[in-house]
Amino acid sequence: MDCRLFEESNLLKLWELVKLYLSDNNLNHLPPELEQLQNLQILALDFNNFKALPLVVCTLKQLCILYLGNNKLCSLPLELRFLQNLKTLWIESNCLQCLPEVVCELSLLKTLHAGSNALRTLPTQLRRLQELRTIWLSGNLLSEFPTVLLDMPFLEVIDVDRNSIRFFPSLAHLPGLKLVIYDHNPCRNAPKVAKGVRRVGRWSEESPEPRKRSGAVIEITLDERPTSAPVIKPEPEAEPC
Repeated sequence: MDCRLFEESNLLKLWELVKLYLSDNNLNHLPPELEQLQNLQILALDFNNFKALPLVVCTLKQLCILYLGNNKLCSLPLELRFLQNLKTLWIESNCLQCLPEVVCELSLLKTLHAGSNALRTLPTQLRRLQELRTIWLSGNLLSEFPTVLLDMPFLEVIDVDRNSIRFFPSLAHLPGLKLVIYDHNPCRNAPKVAKGVRRVGRWSEESPEPRKRSGAVIEITLDERPTSAPVIKPEPEAEPC
């Protein structure tokens, strides 16, 4: 990135900037002058080399979309709580072993993409996010379905693809749920869902669950399952500001 962009003579031209894409620039820090861009609503810092989120980002209080994926983040600063207008947060493909609790203080958050980390659990405080509609958790280390999600009836999309979940509780009580993606887990059951909710995974609408016979579970082999076109997993979309 050319730091001359943030020289004083240029800041006067940039102060009304609302979108800034700095993806894939091998960045590991940001200049403090970035704080001058107080009208910024979308900031993309993905595909860089950040090991810590520069605190200057947390001064941009109009941000509503923040892309931090594909960096080397192991945590997020407490100052992230100042971004109370944030609606979409992408922190996928980092080094997070737990979801930072400060995320639970972003009261307007609608979309959280935390896939491809090393998450084993989710904090119970996540239920505070009553605006959250979509949560992407694919490619983590979840061995159990996160129980906190059972207390979030407003969720519309839950993605736990490519984890290590062996049993799925019923999700039929979640009135807002529209899509649950649970493929590539070593599970022996599919999550029960309400009518009209789409499931993507083993024993979904296209293939039945194991049959029980005399107390034993009889697996249905691949040859017995009906063939169908592969389901294309939808990519999360950024929420409009």
